[in-house]
Amino acid sequence: MKKLKNLTFLFVAVLMTGVTFAQKKASPAETAKGKINGSEITIKYSSPSVKGREIWGELVPYGKVWRAGANEATTFTTTKDITVEGQKLPAGTYSFFVIPGKDSATIIFNKEAKQWGAYKYDESKDQIRVKVKPKKSAKMNERLVYTVNNNNVILSWENWDIPLVIK
Repeated sequence: MKKLKNLTFLFVAVLMTGVTFAQKKASPAETAKGKINGSEITIKYSSPSVKGREIWGELVPYGKVWRAGANEATTFTTTKDITVEGQKLPAGTYSFFVIPGKDSATIIFNKEAKQWGAYKYDESKDQIRVKVKPKKSAKMNERLVYTVNNNNVILSWENWDIPLVIK
């Protein structure tokens, strides 16, 4: 009986430890959804925190391809053909990358949707690339967040908002 009690205690302790780790994930999975001109837009990403770090130009270096989140590459799905900053993007699911610069950011929609980070990013599989101008955020964003509203998709993190005009 004592062995059974000990095993039960051990099982509960291991189970609780697993639950604790699951709740404290450093970059939890998030989904942003919205409708723009009849198209369902879905962005799936992992949301890292600033944690006192300088993000733009430091943690996320200028001039290098970034997965636009943490862990797996961020994905962008549109159910209908749309235009992004004036360029046609056919309906489908794409990996979504950003190349930040001091005064601009290149946004990449890549046909290889299932990728871990940007480690195997292949420019030859880009569907489109657009250049946008980041804006200073109205507030500090501790966590990376995407919003889909009106005719915009906005990536917000730390002190930047990176807007995309969608039609």
